[in-house]
Amino acid sequence: MPTLAQRAPDSGPVARYDMRAGTTSGFGMGGGMGGMMSMMMGGGGKSQAQHELWLRLGSSTAAANGKPKADHFMPDGAKLGKSVALVTPREERGPVDEIPRFDERQEPSGRMLIFWGCGEHAPKGQPVIIDFSKLAKGQVPPGVWTSSVPADWGPNLENSKTFGRWPAEDGKTVKGDSSLLGAHRVAGNYSPEMSFTLTKDFMKALSVKTASQPSGASLLSWGAVPDSTGYFASLFGSKQGPGGKTGDIVMWSSSSNRQFGGGLSDWLSPGQVSPLVKDKTVMSPQTTNCLVPAEVIAAASDFRMGTLTAFGPEENFSYPPRPADAKARWDLQWTARIRHRSTTSWMEAQGMNMGMMGASAADDDEAPANTASQGKKECKPKKSGGLFGGLAGAVLGGGGGGNGC
Repeated sequence: MPTLAQRAPDSGPVARYDMRAGTTSGFGMGGGMGGMMSMMMGGGGKSQAQHELWLRLGSSTAAANGKPKADHFMPDGAKLGKSVALVTPREERGPVDEIPRFDERQEPSGRMLIFWGCGEHAPKGQPVIIDFSKLAKGQVPPGVWTSSVPADWGPNLENSKTFGRWPAEDGKTVKGDSSLLGAHRVAGNYSPEMSFTLTKDFMKALSVKTASQPSGASLLSWGAVPDSTGYFASLFGSKQGPGGKTGDIVMWSSSSNRQFGGGLSDWLSPGQVSPLVKDKTVMSPQTTNCLVPAEVIAAASDFRMGTLTAFGPEENFSYPPRPADAKARWDLQWTARIRHRSTTSWMEAQGMNMGMMGASAADDDEAPANTASQGKKECKPKKSGGLFGGLAGAVLGGGGGGNGC
């Protein structure tokens, strides 16, 4: 199947298809923060690798009979039956990074301390401090979230005349031992039929360990993941204030140039990751460790939760292929892409180190659990900066896990 060429088509595509394939580990729940919060609420258990799959179809045409219908027919190895139905939602929340919300009846207290970069100690100029009392008054400092790495969820309700997505309320979930390899077909009444063959499967599970250093720093280390194009680590922590009140909240990322949220909490293509590795926003695919500065650990001495992401490969398809004659008209009917990533999570709190939990499935060579990272109810994750947005609200009483489901 030909890939999308660099030359711009004369028209189209009529339809765009987006697939996101992920491998998750760390707290046995998938999606990083959602699993962490479940663990904290008593949903413990040994961590095993799981798979997640998100499908999104957008078209510039209306459904033939007014009622959208589309299905993705998968190879037997996907273990999802003959096909999955792409459902058209009535509404959907798009990608957004959020600062914690506060109860207007209470006077907020405490601060947010922002650190970034790997190293024994935080360099001069860190942390950047945000006063929560000023946040409540709308005084949000600019540049908290990255603007150079935008999130891209592909087709959605706003950029498509007709739109469908999965998972949905069909009771189907991708399994821990599902495979995407093989022939795929997408057919519906509002888009051209698509056929393509995937040669890249779900990525290997990440294994992360944490180790305290004499300096007070914490060493994150992990096993290299095949096909990884780069790694990005992020951490959220806290220290309780006097009288049990909210104290300092700490944000840290492995970026050497203060990048948080945005596309770094999402799937990124190899083309996006490559320049981010060069400017040290993302760690190289050869990197297998990172020191969390001692100042971060001290500032978040009560509890810390983090995620590590391995960005992976991307496959692109289109039809019809670009004409051999450069002067010939090219009316593109459809494009399809699949992006991969692997994520793991860890937690450390007052005498408890769960930094090994993300390693169990990968280190012990156990078979992945036959559970999916999506719930059975239709749910589009709230793209709230992954680690930071949803969890910050939960820590401060705003509720919700990181994925909004």
